[in-house]
Amino acid sequence: MFDQAEIDALLSSVEAQNAPADDGSIQIFSRHRRDSEPVEIREYDFRRPERIRKEELRAMETLHEAFARNLGASLTSFLRAITEVSIAQIEQMTYAEFIGGLPNPTSYTLLESPALEGSLGLELSPLIIYPIIDRLLGGGGASDELYIPQRPLTAIEARLVRQILTRAASALTDAWKEIAKATFTLGDMETNPLLVQFVPPDELVVVVRFELRMSKRAGGMALCIPSKVMDGVVEKLSARNWFGPASGAAQGGAWQPVIAARLNEAAVNLTAILAETSITVREMQHLEVGDVIVSSKEAHEPVMLCVEGRPKFLARAGQHRGQRAVEVISPQSPGRHAEA
Repeated sequence: MFDQAEIDALLSSVEAQNAPADDGSIQIFSRHRRDSEPVEIREYDFRRPERIRKEELRAMETLHEAFARNLGASLTSFLRAITEVSIAQIEQMTYAEFIGGLPNPTSYTLLESPALEGSLGLELSPLIIYPIIDRLLGGGGASDELYIPQRPLTAIEARLVRQILTRAASALTDAWKEIAKATFTLGDMETNPLLVQFVPPDELVVVVRFELRMSKRAGGMALCIPSKVMDGVVEKLSARNWFGPASGAAQGGAWQPVIAARLNEAAVNLTAILAETSITVREMQHLEVGDVIVSSKEAHEPVMLCVEGRPKFLARAGQHRGQRAVEVISPQSPGRHAEA
């Protein structure tokens, strides 16, 4: 019988004889490759598959560039200070990685829309929150010595921040109307992002990071789009649909309301022709103040009302509140003109 010490010594000697020499090289065997051929080794994380293609990320960037411009213009008007919003980065990661990279405390709000499968997350950095609050409460908002407190927002501060977030939701609605009929509204707001778990930690999300700059102060803003929301709009984000020309019917349907709205605001010139007659050049040269020009048109007959020089209505001349005025009687019939 062997004792345990002798058995261990025997196993150790066998392992020493069979152990291969470690020369520091890595051997990868394949039936289609010789051992002498170089091999490139890359790391791949199966927990983070790249589900969003590069052209779709570029389309997302183009989409949110319009959002950044609209939000910058809205904040400039609201704060009465030049505010610039620009895209800093767009990437895809897991939700746990996104949450783990956010500061605590911060402002993290859910954007909800019935037209989408889920919600979006919008984070606004304290580095720009407190300069905006300082501006809204009467400060200059540009001081380099502005203190950034490391505490949750007070009730008054949170209410002021929601005014900024409301404008962000409106600008995002305008940007997303091309790919989804989504109207975003503000949901719950938390200062601790770890308390907001509206998607699983291992779910893939697309994060669009922005930079907000007001005077000498700057801070970040991040928009988190879950993969289940992306799945509903990913087809419309393809390079062909987003950048390619649309059909004539589609273009007409999309632009018709816009053109009609612009035309309704256009100014036109109205001209009332009381009467028409003709005189010679000699008579015109001898006209003096007080001369009377007589036409064959009766005084009770309607006058012609022209829009941009084109006859459109028949009207009656008169006064209204002490000013000359015409009252529209009827539309002008095609081919009919004022009588001389």
